[in-house]
Parts: sequence; C-alpha cells; structure tokens
Amino acid sequence: MSSIPQNLQVVHEAIALSAARYDRNPTEIALLAVSKTFGAEQVVQAWQAGQRAFGENYVQEGIDKIAEVQRMLTGQLNVEQPVWHFIGPIQSNKTRAIAENFSWVHSIDREKIATRLSEQRPTTAGELQVCLQVNISGEASKSGVHPDELLALAKHVTQLPNLRLRGLMCVPEASEDEAVQRQAFHQLAQLKQDLQTQGIVVDTLSMGMSADMQAAIAEGSTIVRIGSAIFGKRHYAV
Repeated sequence: MSSIPQNLQVVHEAIALSAARYDRNPTEIALLAVSKTFGAEQVVQAWQAGQRAFGENYVQEGIDKIAEVQRMLTGQLNVEQPVWHFIGPIQSNKTRAIAENFSWVHSIDREKIATRLSEQRPTTAGELQVCLQVNISGEASKSGVHPDELLALAKHVTQLPNLRLRGLMCVPEASEDEAVQRQAFHQLAQLKQDLQTQGIVVDTLSMGMSADMQAAIAEGSTIVRIGSAIFGKRHYAV
C-alpha cells in the first residue's frame, strides 16, 4: 500500500511532467492537498513530508481538524504551520467561522458572502486571500457565479477592506475527454484575462483535480486541488 509521502512524490512528479509537456514552470503550480474526510493524523503525515497547503470543504470538520493539527504540532521547534484553504460551498451562517479560521477561500460566488467574510475577518489575521468560483459549465447542481456576472462581483470584492482578490476557481462538469476538460479550463483562463484587461489584478487559477490535472495545467492552472491521489479513497459517512 502506498504511503502519503510516496503519493505526494508521485503527484509532484506528475505536476512536473505536465508542466514540462506544456512549457510551464512547475514552481508556478502549487499543490493544495484536499484533506476533507481524512483525519488530523493524515494531515500531519503529509505535513511531515513537506506539504503545507490543505483544503477543506466542510466548515466544522475543517475547524476541528485545524485545532487538532495545531495541537499535534505544538512543541515542535520552528514549526511552519499548515496554510488552510476553504474550498466548499459557503452558507451565510458559516462565514464567521470561515473568516476566523482559514487563510484562503476559493469559493466566493456572491456579494453577500464576500461582504460578510470581510466584515467578520479578524483584523489581526491579515487579509483573507480569496478566489471567485465560476460556474463554468452552467450546471444547476454546482455553485459559482455566472460568467456574465463575474466582473461585477470582482469589482465588489476589490472594494472590501479585509479581502484580497487573488483569482478564479472552477469545478467543471466531469469528463474523461481531455479536449473537453481543456475547453472548460480555457474559458476560466480567458475570464481571468478579461478581468486583467479591466484593470483588476489577479494572479491565481484554482483549477484541476486528480482526474483532470493535466488539462488544467495545460491551460494555466496555478493551484491544483488533489485529494484521493494523496490520501487514498474517501469513505463518506452514511
């Protein structure tokens, strides 16, 4: 059975291979280890192997895990703490918990959520790094702002005092066809370019998971969100 450190090495090698194939610099592609449904022990194993950024989809699970990982790392000298990213759908009644516990949020899709995150972000924590989630495939079951409404949302977020707009995120409709995968990611990259044309500074494309990472890297991803390829198969509670 593969270990988490071995899995991380394999993923990093895959990122490097994809980067080379598409003439990308691998150092410009960050790996976000999606640790939802896995315990603090697995996060610490990944941390010990050099992984620093972790993504959570569920607020309470994430908060509990953050506290437990911090407890497990207490007492170690010169500890570089994990950086926690919230990547799941956001309910209005969860914004304070997210604003208080996470360093990044990838899934802002409406002004109300952005405003609440800004208002509830502790000033001592520094700016919350945020991405706007775009419903790039137009699926009714997916969160995300419609592409036509993206510019207005981006302008709103840039005016909020405790947020720093970093870029865009998407979860496209699943497909095994790399050309279809690339088309969706190309659309998100084009939207990022459109924002830059409007004078909005963005530097991040959070796109690509285990099944479509290569296509995402081909289209300019700067953060790939990888879970099962690192931690193994997920087991969801029934």
